[in-house]
Amino acid sequence: MSEKYALALHGGAGPKAGEDYTIVEAHLAELASMGEELLKSGESALDVVEIMVSNLESSGLYVAGKGSAPNVAGQVELDASIMEGHTRQAGSVSAIQDVKNPVGVAKAVLENSPCVMITGEGANKFADEQGFEAVSDPKNYYVLPVGVTQADIEQYEMMHGTVGAVALDGQGNLAAATSTGGVFGKPAGRVGDTPIIGVGTWADQDIAISCTGTGEFFIRAGGALSVANGYKLAGDTLSKALWRMLDEVKRLGGDGGLIAVSKDGEIAMAYNSDGMKRASVSSGSDLISTTFAKSD
Repeated sequence: MSEKYALALHGGAGPKAGEDYTIVEAHLAELASMGEELLKSGESALDVVEIMVSNLESSGLYVAGKGSAPNVAGQVELDASIMEGHTRQAGSVSAIQDVKNPVGVAKAVLENSPCVMITGEGANKFADEQGFEAVSDPKNYYVLPVGVTQADIEQYEMMHGTVGAVALDGQGNLAAATSTGGVFGKPAGRVGDTPIIGVGTWADQDIAISCTGTGEFFIRAGGALSVANGYKLAGDTLSKALWRMLDEVKRLGGDGGLIAVSKDGEIAMAYNSDGMKRASVSSGSDLISTTFAKSD
């Protein structure tokens, strides 16, 4: 077992300049410290990214899980995905309703289903069969995340938020996970990039990536897999591979960010929006947690 490990988290690339995200940065730092200890104790990258994202979902601080808003039909539809790099096993759910931890359901798809993605009513049925906790009182469960107002969620302006984690464990394995409540004021059934393996989430033997932003533009720009290909095939540095895809997102009219970790333990985090809530730690670098600081 190697002593090398790395972990990066994001809480979305949708923060507003001028808002106070101190509580979010403290929460991300706390989670990163927890994840570091888990990796140092021998936990797998796959389990760690699920634990990290589950905690982000449960906190109510981000636009995912408890912090998600209803669509125009009054339903809270959630998307999540997870992928393990060495085996390329992956699982995702889309438009699943009122499940407390959709990333856990996505991991169950990876482990207990021949499918990669399950959607809508089928995803809810699968979650129930697998014993996942449902939200019993939706009207009183969901909360407004930090920096989001009621007016924000009542208009469809592609305002967004997502959470995610990428990790390298002591066995040299990589994993990534992503979860979201989607853009505010979205139409029923709308699905962005988050649950699409290769777009919102990707992990292979060389790199793990989680994206956040306006999903329609990430889909059209090629998303996470285009980053992986730039890094592995075009010879881009990790940072350049992230920016190459982000620049295409911007050219198409969108914004957002992404985090990545390589098999060597290098971490890169980049965004072209006002900011991105993020934290990282590795065997070769100290823990950082920030929102508006200059991205890689």
